[in-house]
Amino acid sequence: MDDPAILVAGETLIDFLPAQPGPLSEVESFSRRAGGAAANVAIALSRFDASPWFLTNVSTDGFGDFLAAILDENGLPGRFVTRSAHPTTLAFVAHDADADRSFTFYGADSADSHLDADVVPDSVLDHIEWICVDAPVALAAEPARSALLDLCERARDHDCRVAFDPNTRRELWPDDVTLHETLDAVFARTDVVKTSVEDLGGTSFADDDPTDLAANLFAAGPHTVFLTRGADGSRAIAADRAPWGAVDVSHPGYDVDPVDATGAGDAFLAGVLHELAGGESLDETLAFANAVAALTTTETGAIDALPDHEAVTALRDACPE
Repeated sequence: MDDPAILVAGETLIDFLPAQPGPLSEVESFSRRAGGAAANVAIALSRFDASPWFLTNVSTDGFGDFLAAILDENGLPGRFVTRSAHPTTLAFVAHDADADRSFTFYGADSADSHLDADVVPDSVLDHIEWICVDAPVALAAEPARSALLDLCERARDHDCRVAFDPNTRRELWPDDVTLHETLDAVFARTDVVKTSVEDLGGTSFADDDPTDLAANLFAAGPHTVFLTRGADGSRAIAADRAPWGAVDVSHPGYDVDPVDATGAGDAFLAGVLHELAGGESLDETLAFANAVAALTTTETGAIDALPDHEAVTALRDACPE
């Protein structure tokens, strides 16, 4: 089997999903699920028979043992999965009657904040095409933040393309200055960014107009911007300097019965990576990524809901474009 062409970097954590809608103060019970933005992306790719390298740090506590087993069960190579005695990050999810979600994180100085990119040698970077950073927890704390920035810098030195999802969770950051400086630094090392108008609100890149938002990001570094729009689909905007040239395309998404949106954005990013690594057009990439994200909302929990290629094909066949 050939070595992976993609390396995903970021956290692996526990999502506690509420038994009923409402604020955390009113939720009496939760179900434990494996999660983490990067873990969702990596496992989604593995469902397409395209298992990536996965750079993450998992705790040696009981939750970490559970997470390590999940990664193994999903066929992810363990070469860059490290373990440490720092606690597992716990994310408690709450949602209202309209399915709008909020996250409360526990785990100061967690295993995710001790991700070590030095375990990825330059020889591996010589043979991969894409590095994906989807790490809201890891980027928000040192030493993981510096480790990920160094990884992106080394990736660019080895002609690897970098994909990034800001996935901003402002409650995780020590202050706005650190958040904005980190976004500046990562965008300067990024080729493709996946985000939304809402996610970048309050930053120097923010704009309610998607075209202007993309222009702001182009000036910061990326040449291609994927903008998700929830049930309304997505849009891809590329600058002249992108490998595929200037492009502005949209896809309306797919009509499904959503149950839980946890992990849908990560699933979308995995679909983008899978298609771009396969040399597909931005039109085809949007269609595929939207189908992956839509199917992920039809079951509870991110990882359990991630579809395989057959399910994506079936949805697209049932909803001709």
